[in-house]
Amino acid sequence: MTPPTLDSIARPSGALAMVAMDQRESLRTMFDAAGAGRPPDRVLIDFKRNVADVLGPLASGFLLDREYGFDDIRDRLGPTAGLILAADALTQDHGSPVEETGLDPVVLEPDFDLHGVVALKLLIIWRRDVRREERVQLARDFVVASAERGLLSVLEPVVRATRDEADAGTWDREEAILECAEELSAVGQSLYEVQVPLAGFGTPAEQRDASIRLGRSITGPWVVLSQGVEQRNFRPAVEAACHGGASGFLAGRALWSDVVGARNVATALREKSLPRLERLIATVDRYAHPWSES
Repeated sequence: MTPPTLDSIARPSGALAMVAMDQRESLRTMFDAAGAGRPPDRVLIDFKRNVADVLGPLASGFLLDREYGFDDIRDRLGPTAGLILAADALTQDHGSPVEETGLDPVVLEPDFDLHGVVALKLLIIWRRDVRREERVQLARDFVVASAERGLLSVLEPVVRATRDEADAGTWDREEAILECAEELSAVGQSLYEVQVPLAGFGTPAEQRDASIRLGRSITGPWVVLSQGVEQRNFRPAVEAACHGGASGFLAGRALWSDVVGARNVATALREKSLPRLERLIATVDRYAHPWSES
C-alpha cells in the first residue's frame, strides 16, 4: 500500500498545524495537579471530545490514542483534520513521566480498525545508554509497519538523561536533541517531531540560531513539539523553528493545559485555547518551510 503524503495532515500553505490529544495517564495526573482529583476514564474521554470539537476544525492534523474514546472522537473530526493514531505502548508509573515505549500490538493487529487514520505516531524515549541501537531498530520497525498499512509514520523522540549523566552533571539537553536527531531521523519516517531548542527560552536570535543548527541535523520534514515549553514561549519558539526549516508544530499542553479541570471545558477552550491555535496557525502559514520542499 502507498502511504498518503503529508498533505493529508498539512494546511494549504504546506505548513503543519497539529493538535496533540493522545495523553493518557499524564492527562489524569494533570487533572490531579489542577485540584480536580484523579478522574475516571469518562472525564478524560469527555475532555478529549471537547478538544476535538473546539480545536479540531482548525487543526491540520489531530493526534489521538486508542484507549480513551478513539472510536467516538475520530468520527467527530472534520475533513480537514488528518487523523493520527498513537501506536506507542507506554511504560509509565502513576504520576511519573513515560520511562520507555514500544509498539502497541493492539494497533498493529491485522484486524484493528484503522478507518479514517492517515498516520501512526511513535514516541521514543532516547538516552545514551545500552539500549540505543535497540531504539533505532524500534524506529525502523515502526516505519516499516506504518508503510505496510499504507499510513504515514510520525516519529516523536524525547531525550532524557541517564542516571550517570544526571549524577555527574554532564547532561546537555541541546546536544542530546541534536545527537538524537542525527541518529533517528535517518530511518525514513514521513515526519520527525522534535523538542523545541532551548526549551523556548533565550533571545529571538538565540532561538533562531539554535533552530537553524537543529534543522541541519534532521533528515526530512520536521515540526516542533510543545512538550516542556511554557505556553507564553511556544509561539515565538515555533516562529524561530520555522526560520530553521521546520514545517510547523504539534501542540498539546501549550494549547489546553490551563483548561484542565475547568468547570465548563468547551467555553474555556473557546476563550483560551482557540485564540492560541489561531495565532500559531497564522505564524506557520507565514514562516513555516512547506513540507514538500524539505
